[in-house]
Amino acid sequence: MTEQRLMLGNEALAYGLLKSGCQMAIAYPGTPSSEILSSFVSLKKEMDIPVHAQWAVNEKVAFETAYAGAQAGLRTAVAMKQVGLNVAADPLMSAVYLGVKGGFIVISADDPGPHSSQTEQDSRLMALMAKMPVLDPDSPVQAGEMAGLAYELSETFEIPVMVRPTTRVCHSRQSLDLPGIRFEPREAAFEKNPARWAATPKFRLKLHKDLEEKLAGIAEYEPTAPVLVAGDPARSGKAIVVSGVAAANARDVVKDMGLDIPVFQVIQPYPLHTKFIEKMEAYKQILILEETTGVLEMQFRDRSRVQGKESGYVSRTGELLPEDIEDLISRFSGKEYTRPQLPDIPGRRPTLCAGCPHRASFFAIKKAAPKGIYTSDIGCYTLGMNLGAVDTVLCMGAGISQAAGFTLAYANNKKKPPVVSTIGDSTFFHSGIPALVETVVRKIPFVLVILDNRTTAMTGHQPTPASGFDASGEPGASVSIEKIVEGCGVGFCKEGNPNDLPRFISLLKEALAFCKEKGPAVVISRYPCLLNMDRAALKETYTKVRVDPDSCDGCGYCVNHFECPALSLDPEGERVILDPGLCSGCGVCSFVCPKGSLVREEQEDV
Repeated sequence: MTEQRLMLGNEALAYGLLKSGCQMAIAYPGTPSSEILSSFVSLKKEMDIPVHAQWAVNEKVAFETAYAGAQAGLRTAVAMKQVGLNVAADPLMSAVYLGVKGGFIVISADDPGPHSSQTEQDSRLMALMAKMPVLDPDSPVQAGEMAGLAYELSETFEIPVMVRPTTRVCHSRQSLDLPGIRFEPREAAFEKNPARWAATPKFRLKLHKDLEEKLAGIAEYEPTAPVLVAGDPARSGKAIVVSGVAAANARDVVKDMGLDIPVFQVIQPYPLHTKFIEKMEAYKQILILEETTGVLEMQFRDRSRVQGKESGYVSRTGELLPEDIEDLISRFSGKEYTRPQLPDIPGRRPTLCAGCPHRASFFAIKKAAPKGIYTSDIGCYTLGMNLGAVDTVLCMGAGISQAAGFTLAYANNKKKPPVVSTIGDSTFFHSGIPALVETVVRKIPFVLVILDNRTTAMTGHQPTPASGFDASGEPGASVSIEKIVEGCGVGFCKEGNPNDLPRFISLLKEALAFCKEKGPAVVISRYPCLLNMDRAALKETYTKVRVDPDSCDGCGYCVNHFECPALSLDPEGERVILDPGLCSGCGVCSFVCPKGSLVREEQEDV
C-alpha cells in the first residue's frame, strides 16, 4: 500500500537511497546536508531494513569507508555539505579514476547564499575537476527519484556519481508517495585486482584514458538527457536552459507569464550531453539559469549567443530567488517586470543560547588573557566573536594551526600577545588532532581550549567519537579526549567546568603560565549543551539568580560583555531585567556583574 508523506528534501533523498538498495550510508554532519543520514536511520528503523548507517569522524573517512563498500559490489552513499567535499577531495579525485563495482553516490549539498557556510562554492566545479558525472535535483521529489537514477548511472559506467542538492531542495518540503520497499541485500564480493585498485602512476594513465571514454558515453546516456519542461521547442529564436532549483522556479514563471519560449531542464550538468549542445545551436539567444557558477555555460561551444553568469547577465553570487528569475526571464523575453518591494525588516544578530557553556568559556578567556589573540573554528562557538573572544575563523581545524602561525609571527617581537585557540569537541576529532601534534613538535606556546559540550550541537546533536553511541543510538566505544591530547605529547591537559567561572579563569591562567616555558597547554571546557540535557538534569543544576535593585545602576556591563539573551536593560536604562522565561539557571551571570547585583538564591524546583 502506498503512503503519502510530507518530507524534507533530505528525507526524500534518504528514502530514495533505501528504495534503491543502499546498504551503507556514511556522513559527516553539516548544514544543509545533516538530516540525510538521520532520516536514513529513522526510515531504516521504521521499515526494519538491515542496513549500515554511520557518522564518521570527518568527510574524508566517510568517503573512504563508503567507497570501499562500493568496491566490494554494494550500493553505498556518502553525504556531506559543499565545504566538506574539500576535506574529501583527495580520495574523491582518485576514486573517479579507479571506478566502482557497486553503485556509489556522493551527495554534496551546496549552500548558495550562503546561509550557513564559509563559502557558496559550487560542487559541480569539483565534479568537473574530478571528471565525475553530477546530477542536479530541482525539488524533494526529484531528489528522491535521482538516487535510483544515480545508482543506475554509477553501475552502468562503473563510476562514482555526485548528487548535488542545494539548501532550497534540502530544506523544502513536498508530498511524496512512499510505496513499500522490497529490500534485496547484496553480498559483498571484492575482486582483487591490484592493477586497478592499487594502481601505480603507469596504470593511472590508462585509467585516465578509460575515464575519458566513460565520460563520452555518459554524455550520450539517454536517461540523464535534458528534458523540455515548458514552452514550444519548435521556436528557433530564444531558449532557456535551467538546472537545479532554478528549474522549478523558471518552469512556473514561464507558465504564469504565458510564454512559449522553450525551457530545457538539465538534470546532468556535467558532462553536458553532446547532442543537446548541438541541438541548442538552432537558437539565436540562450538564457542559462543555474546556481552558483556557470558550469553549463562553460560547456557551450559558442558562448556569444549565451546570456548567463560568464556574460554578466546573471549575477555570479548569491541565490537565484524566484523574483530574480522572474526579472531575468522578463528581460530576456522583452516583457516589462516590476520587482516587488519587500519590507526592510531589521535582523537580529545570532547569539549563543541562554545558559550555553561556551559563553562562560569565552568570558573566562577574555578575563584570563585580556590582550590575547583568539583563533577559533567552525561551530556554535564561532558566535564567540560577539563577546570579542574570536578573532579568526577560517575552516575546520584551522584555529590550532593559526594559533601556531600567530605565535611564530610574533616570535621576534618584544611584546608577545598570548594566543588562545578554541575548538569544539567534534571539530577536534574531525581535524584538530594533526594540527595539535604539529604544535607539540614545535613547542608552540599557546593555550588550546577544547569546548566539550558532549555533542555536535550546531548541526543537530549528532554523536561524537566520545559520545559512546552510534548513528542508530546503539552503544559504542567512547574515545577519551584527554588520552588523545596526552598521546599527542601535550604536557598540560586539565578539565574544568566553565560555569564555575572563578575556578575556570584560574585554570586558564595556570595554562597560560605553563605554555610560556613548556609549549602548548590544553584546557578542556566540559559541560553538556543544554539542548541535549533532559529536564531532570536541568532541574538538578538550576540556580536561580535575581537582580538586586538597590545595587544595580544599569551600567550594562553584564548585557554588553556577557550577552545572555535572558539579560536586558529596562526601557529607562536604569537597571537590568532578568527574563525568567529565557533564563536556563546556569548561574554564571552572578560571577559576571562587577557590583554583585546579580545574586544567587537557593536552588528551587523548575
